[in-house]
Formats: sequence, structure tokens, C-alpha cells
Amino acid sequence: MLLPEKALSIRQPWAHAIVFLGKSLENRNWGNIHASPNKRFRGPICIHASSGMTRDEYEDAKAFMARFGVVCPPPADLVRGAIIGTAKVIGWVTSSQNNWWMGPGALVLDDIKPADPIPCKGELGFFNWKRSGEIQPVKPWMLPEAKDEPPLLAIADKRQGEML
Repeated sequence: MLLPEKALSIRQPWAHAIVFLGKSLENRNWGNIHASPNKRFRGPICIHASSGMTRDEYEDAKAFMARFGVVCPPPADLVRGAIIGTAKVIGWVTSSQNNWWMGPGALVLDDIKPADPIPCKGELGFFNWKRSGEIQPVKPWMLPEAKDEPPLLAIADKRQGEML
């Protein structure tokens, strides 16, 4: 697969939502809109999953997706620090009825396809990417939490007491 030269770095789990969950809008805040030509760009891009993702960002995105029935994957399953797909920027909107709309503006994406992860350092705005760096390792907070289950001996003792 020949990949576009330009990329846009997007924080997880939003990058994953674009590539795998049908998110066709990439919302941008006023600072990003005002300071860059993002809203004027049209054409093919790579979707770069940025290196950073905090627990709060993950939990907020997960709750947002759940409002309309989309299941966010566990944080340990989200690739960070890599190109993960491609899309075509076809427009810019300042309002939308799309479930993914948060505003105040958004790039409209089409022809979205996954790609095998390619390590890459991201930049702000659109950038010409190259293979570099490494895919980020899973952070401890991203691992599934161990269930606090009582030891089997305690369960046996409780059942024994119930039988008496």
C-alpha cells in the first residue's frame, strides 16, 4: 500500500475511532483552526496515532462513544506513536448532526483504511512523515486491573460455615 506523504497526528482513542469505528469527523478547537491552514487542506493523509494518551482522555472518549453505542477498546490495545491508517480530507464543517461532532469545526474524512502500524514521531498540524522512533509501550495504568477475589480457602471456609 502506497501511503500519502502528509499525516495528521491524532490522540488516542480518537485515531483508532477514525480508522476502525466509523469516526468521519476530526474535530479541531479554535486555536488549531485559527493558527493553521488545516481547514483549507484537501486530499489523502495518513492517520498518525500520537504517542500521548492520559487515563482521563481515554475515560472521557470512552464515555463519549458509549453515548451512541460505540465500544472503545481497552487502552492497552491502542497503538500509539505510529501511522495506523489513511483517509482523504474532503471538507471542513462548522456544524454537523454526525454523532462524532464536538466542534467548533471539523475536518470531514472519507475513504478511511487501516494500515499496519509504522513507527513515526508526530507533529502538530499536517506534516510530512517518515518512519522514526518506536511504537509506544503500554503504560501500567493501561493494563487490565486485577480482580480483588477472595482466596479459594476463604470461599471454602465460608461455604463450610453455611453448611453447619
